Amino acid sequence: MLDDNQGTVIITQNGEAKVVVQNIQVYEETQESLALLKLLAQSSSNLDKGKFKPADKSFSDLRKRIGKSNR
Repeated sequence: MLDDNQGTVIITQNGEAKVVVQNIQVYEETQESLALLKLLAQSSSNLDKGKFKPADKSFSDLRKRIGKSNR
């Protein structure tokens, strides 16, 4: 049933939602979306706090770290 329509089934008790049954693919997509939203929120918070550096500095730092690990 869930595989056919990629849907969600809400099970109620006395008219109140108690359980959600979801296709695993839909569940995993939802979890990925939530993870991305958390990253965006964290990035926005870091920007507000001034915790960032320019992209060229970030890439320069990464190149240095990669160079050290290859030695």
